Amino acid sequence: MSLAPTLVLAWGNPSRGDDALGPALVEALQRSPWPGVEFLLDFQLQVEHALDLRDRARVLFVDAATAADWSPEEAFRITRVAPAPSASITSHALSPQAVLQVFVDIEDTPPPPCWLLAIRGEAWELGMPLSPAAQTRLEAALAWARAFLCTPP
Repeated sequence: MSLAPTLVLAWGNPSRGDDALGPALVEALQRSPWPGVEFLLDFQLQVEHALDLRDRARVLFVDAATAADWSPEEAFRITRVAPAPSASITSHALSPQAVLQVFVDIEDTPPPPCWLLAIRGEAWELGMPLSPAAQTRLEAALAWARAFLCTPP
């Protein structure tokens, strides 16, 4: 099996308002062909996702963010992700940093270059769609993600 060099790994609950930002970004990107890109959606990051990083040139993690410390005009943030141990005592709901640490632990090699695209959300109610503000921020994040994917790894 041949893997795409770029993985876009998004998570969130499509039934909880703006928590659907990660899956919504991937669904919008999948409407166009992206040679060399594979997309993966889940409700939360888990230890098993470390295996999805194998043989990748790069990985883009995508999630919604509460953004309490962000300036009002920030729609999203991009951060480079490095391995870090999880503070959790369970294997559920890991951070991207913890997934990378699991990769290092099982593969005994550095992970591929990884970034986190965190999209600002504000409404998390069960059964609600994306808020109007989140929809606008999603469009801005999509423009960045498309440019990222057009750049070779």
